[in-house]
Amino acid sequence: MRIIELFWAWITSPAQWSGADGIPARLGEHLFYTGLALLIALAIALPLGLLAGHTGKGTFLIVNSANAVRALPTLGVLGLVVVLRGIGLLPVMVALVALAIPAILVNTYAGVRAADPAVVDAARGMGMRSSEVLRLVELPLAWPLILLGIRTAVIQIIATATVAAYVGLGGLGRYIFDGLARRDYEAVVGGSVLVVALALLTEAAYALLRRRNPASPSKAPTRTS
Repeated sequence: MRIIELFWAWITSPAQWSGADGIPARLGEHLFYTGLALLIALAIALPLGLLAGHTGKGTFLIVNSANAVRALPTLGVLGLVVVLRGIGLLPVMVALVALAIPAILVNTYAGVRAADPAVVDAARGMGMRSSEVLRLVELPLAWPLILLGIRTAVIQIIATATVAAYVGLGGLGRYIFDGLARRDYEAVVGGSVLVVALALLTEAAYALLRRRNPASPSKAPTRTS
């Protein structure tokens, strides 16, 4: 009950809804960091996962690289890049992208490799080129698993983007770090609850998307001209 009281007192204060330190501004910063990191991770992991899954090459490298990156401590990566390049957006992006890549890469690879061989063979038997098989057959079949990887990556980024405040940037993490520094526990609780709520909203959005777009049963492909 104490946590609820602290959060309610904090979030109902008019001061929390205006200015550069207000909830709308901090939430916008947090979403910006999340979206940018996700786009960069997708640009790197999605093509690599699709190519490796389609060709069947690089399994050992993908699995071991993903496990190695997962083992990296986010704050350690952040601190190392800060030492090398200084404080700014770059260290945060490096840390968040490194966190997001493994889930997207492994799920994309696994999704393509799990495509029904009979459907893939049927597509090739119809004369589809390799790129068409990947784009029209394997990718649609792999999409549910790819989406799961993206969802995992987004939730991880949302939860970890609070480290942006650790190097002087914004986002919801400012409430947590600044609150701890000032012993303002209302702000600490408020920022923490907002991060959790954002992650839960992401989970709900994923569930809604899955309900509206259930995995389609495997069937023979139809080539379009």
